[in-house]
Amino acid sequence: QVQLVESGGGLVQPGGSLRISCAASGSIFSMYVMSWYRQAPGNQRELVATITNGGNTNYVDSVKGRFTISRDNAKRTVYLQMNSLKPEDTAVYYCHARQVATALYYWGQGTQVTVSS
Repeated sequence: QVQLVESGGGLVQPGGSLRISCAASGSIFSMYVMSWYRQAPGNQRELVATITNGGNTNYVDSVKGRFTISRDNAKRTVYLQMNSLKPEDTAVYYCHARQVATALYYWGQGTQVTVSS
């Protein structure tokens, strides 16, 4: 069982930066593939970025070169550094953890990111 708590969302102007965090508890963090998803009003939830337990990363094309996912296994935390933010990045961002051995997965409660002038 894993509990995920996101933080760091807020309002930022276009072109600005924001870092959101996801703190995990309840299990061995290093055994999980961690991802960030987002969902804008009226849209389906989409995968934004993934980092494996080995540190390999993947991004959706729309955020490549602007977003960076990272993890600190000692702190049981995954981060999403978002630069050059655009209004279309506005969404609720969700943390997702998938256990490598069993494929069990968990969601956080989400954190709102709003990009607006």
